[in-house]
Amino acid sequence: MSHRILHLSDTHVTASGFDQDGVNALASLDRILRDCRTLDGLDLVVVTGDIADDGSAEGCRLVRQRVAAFAAEYGIPHLYTTGNHDRRPEFTDALGTGHIGADGDDIGQLLDGCGEERAAVSYVRGLRVVTLDSLVPGSVHGVVSDAQLEALSGLLATPAPAGTILALHHPPLHIPTASWMERAGLHNRDALRNAIDGSDVIAVLCGHFHAQLYGQLGGAGVWVTPGVVTRVDLTGPTHLLRAVKGAGASVVDLGGPFSPAFYVLHARDPEAGQQVYLIDPATGQSVDDELRSPQPASMP
Repeated sequence: MSHRILHLSDTHVTASGFDQDGVNALASLDRILRDCRTLDGLDLVVVTGDIADDGSAEGCRLVRQRVAAFAAEYGIPHLYTTGNHDRRPEFTDALGTGHIGADGDDIGQLLDGCGEERAAVSYVRGLRVVTLDSLVPGSVHGVVSDAQLEALSGLLATPAPAGTILALHHPPLHIPTASWMERAGLHNRDALRNAIDGSDVIAVLCGHFHAQLYGQLGGAGVWVTPGVVTRVDLTGPTHLLRAVKGAGASVVDLGGPFSPAFYVLHARDPEAGQQVYLIDPATGQSVDDELRSPQPASMP
């Protein structure tokens, strides 16, 4: 059985539509959804966190409205996870469990014993989709709590007809070439690997880094999709963090001998590649303009 997923992340919308860096985040979301409307055979939309840049329910509702309208054209559900910019009460107010059916009903079941954490499960044509809550309030890095890991292990003890995918904000990857990614990722990735090792988990879908990356965890492919609001440009110095305009998304294909397969879509944006910021993540300070915008070579 095959499934096709549209994977979005890091919409960073506020009530005004603009993120804290002045990017029109709502326009970026509209642009990528417009350009994805020619995709065939979608079964599900997954949005892996940082729904609202300011954590507001208003920002979450705006994202839900846009994604719901897109999903309604296909008659498919749309699922959301928390990110480090989100706040659980506001997320819950706007998105419930984070699992929303094509008709707008909440179709998710919260994982047992996880309190206010937004960890839930639902099924799409036999595919089990589990969203985990890696939010650590006030921190950039993520952790999946022991309660979630215990509930996940219990859930995975029984295989699903079409297997399982996990979705969470913080990537459980080791990226030695970018120290800021190492600090900002999932801090208990080994515990998550132990929970899924030997199970039917096919893929782990993440965001947070605003860049396309791939790795493996416990036999499952880990895919990090580029951000909707901005894309991190990894051609810059590895100790710095450069963000540029240009919304991105991914398609995840499951089923068949080459599953899982991932590919990236970029919105047609006339401002794509324009720098939004260049900072030193260790200090949070902006870097001089000399590094920010290299000057073109002079003409003879």
